[in-house]
Amino acid sequence: MLIYKIFRADEWAALQDKGATDGAPIDVTDGFVHFSTAEQAAETAAKHFAGVDDLTLLACNADAMGEDLKWEVSRGGALFPHLYRQIRLSDVVWSRLLPFDGAVHQFPKDME
Repeated sequence: MLIYKIFRADEWAALQDKGATDGAPIDVTDGFVHFSTAEQAAETAAKHFAGVDDLTLLACNADAMGEDLKWEVSRGGALFPHLYRQIRLSDVVWSRLLPFDGAVHQFPKDME
């Protein structure tokens, strides 16, 4: 199963440069890396990245993260994937730009 992480340009550049990162500032504060499912990703973008350009959507294999990935109750009582270690570049299956059209972010049509 693929899960998704939205990164700002500098956060994505840091992951590419260092090979691993603690994530975005909210991830560092909370002590885990926040991910979303395909069904949750657009709402995550709207809630936390409204109007932000230069975002990258990362798809990661949840099964490959093993026991470091926990499914925990969050927004609206839904289960969200939380990674309790650094996100590694090797976790990333693919990355794509996440354009903002002035109203909403445009997600790839082929997300699982």
